[in-house]
Amino acid sequence: MIYEQLQNYFSELVRSHELEGEEIRVLTRPLTAEEAIGTPKDDDYPLLKGRERLMEAQFRSAKGHAYTDLFGNYEASLGEIVTFPLVNNFKRAVFIAALNAVMRSLDLVEGTIHCRNEEPEECARDLNDYLKDNFGILERVALVGLQPRLLEALAEKYLVRAVDLDPENIGRTRGGLRIESPEDIEEIIAWTELLFVTGTTVVNGTIEQFMNRDRPVVFYGVTIAGPARILNLNRFCARGH
Repeated sequence: MIYEQLQNYFSELVRSHELEGEEIRVLTRPLTAEEAIGTPKDDDYPLLKGRERLMEAQFRSAKGHAYTDLFGNYEASLGEIVTFPLVNNFKRAVFIAALNAVMRSLDLVEGTIHCRNEEPEECARDLNDYLKDNFGILERVALVGLQPRLLEALAEKYLVRAVDLDPENIGRTRGGLRIESPEDIEEIIAWTELLFVTGTTVVNGTIEQFMNRDRPVVFYGVTIAGPARILNLNRFCARGH
């Protein structure tokens, strides 16, 4: 179970750096859309529609972000967070945001803060070069988790199928492609040559179905920063801070 791996790693990290004895509080709060992504020229990002929010944890001078659809204010010590029961999206978001912040503070990971303004568009422009450089010639790519600019970039080069959890997106056409349901995921995986998956899956509890597949899997975004390092996963996040 990956959550057990993440908790064991985080607990050992706190212990080995003797952080458990310090009076450390990690404040995690949901960012407003403008705080999280700024004011990009397009208004179709999930953060701007209010369906998802970024949780932000700050540890010392470092910050860590995690996407979630369940949000609120939370404050706890590191000793409490490392043993959090990861039973829902809110608690997993608090845990992952805190993990990202602590790992960033210790220089174990980069890109834990979401890109802003025109950077999501710039990130998308880097995507196809990244895939070509790391995975060679591809024809079929599956996008899991709708990010409009990434979808548009992929559709310029590949045959693409896209799937999303949001009922508002399923069945609709975006970038000339119909967004499919999670019920179709196994058939989509069988079809594709590479899975390009939102790192938010580590918060919403669906990441397990993309692990140990017989084709390349790349996770994207800030949420997966720490977990990707711990679990040795491919990660793309060209404009994270």
